[in-house]
Amino acid sequence: MAESRVVMRIRILQHVPFEDAGNLEPWLRAHGHQLAWTRFYAGEALPGPETVDAAVVMGGPMSVHDTARYPWLADEHRWLERLVADGKGVLGVCLGAQQLALVLGGTVGPNPEREIGWFPVTLDPAAAEDPLLAGLPARFEAFHWHGETFTLPPGARPFGRSVATRLQGFVWGRGVVGVQFHLEVTPEGVARLIDHSPGDLAPGPYVQHPAAMLADRRRFRALTQTLDRLLAAVSARWVEQGS
Repeated sequence: MAESRVVMRIRILQHVPFEDAGNLEPWLRAHGHQLAWTRFYAGEALPGPETVDAAVVMGGPMSVHDTARYPWLADEHRWLERLVADGKGVLGVCLGAQQLALVLGGTVGPNPEREIGWFPVTLDPAAAEDPLLAGLPARFEAFHWHGETFTLPPGARPFGRSVATRLQGFVWGRGVVGVQFHLEVTPEGVARLIDHSPGDLAPGPYVQHPAAMLADRRRFRALTQTLDRLLAAVSARWVEQGS
C-alpha cells in the first residue's frame, strides 16, 4: 500500500511580481501540498487564517515600515500575528523574515552594509541541533539582496550570520523560520531582480557586479540542494503540527 501523505494548505504571500516563490513552488508541489497565492501587488486580499495550515512570505523591495505607501503591509502583519498565535507554520524570506521579526517583537532597520550577491552563511553553533534546521551544512553559500536587517525576536533562536550581516535568520517556536537570504532564486529570478532594482547596485563592499551573480550556474544547483534540506525539515514539522 502506498504511504499516505498529509496535504498542507500553504498560502504564498507575494509582494511584487518579480520576486516569486522560485524553486520553493515545485518542491512544495512535488511533495503533495496544496498551494494558493495572495499577490498584494495585484490587490488580492488575504484569506481567513483558519483556511490556511502554513504560509510562505516572500521578499520585496519595500521596507516593513512603508505602511503609508503599502497599507497591505499592516494587514499582512496582523494576519501573521494570528497565524503565529494559532501555532501554524510560517517561512519568511528576506522581507518576509523582516515582517516575521516585527510580528514576534524584534526590530527592523538598516543593515550596516547592503548585501547583494553570493556570500556564505555560517550556522550558529546551536542551530545545528535545531530540528527545523536538520541537515543543513555548517556553512553554505546563499544569495542575498537586502539593505535592512532585524534583531533577534524574544524567545527566538539565531540561525546564523554572514560577514556583512550579524543575524541571517531565526527560528521561533516549533514551526516559524525567518531567513534574510534567498535559497529559492533561479537564474531568471536573479535577472529580474537586477532589471527591477538597478538603484540597489551602487558599488559597495558587499555588492557584486550583476555579471558575477549570473556567471556560474553551479551556484544555483548547490543553492537548490540547500533549499531541499531546509524545506524537508520545515515541512516535516508543519505536517507534524497539522496532524
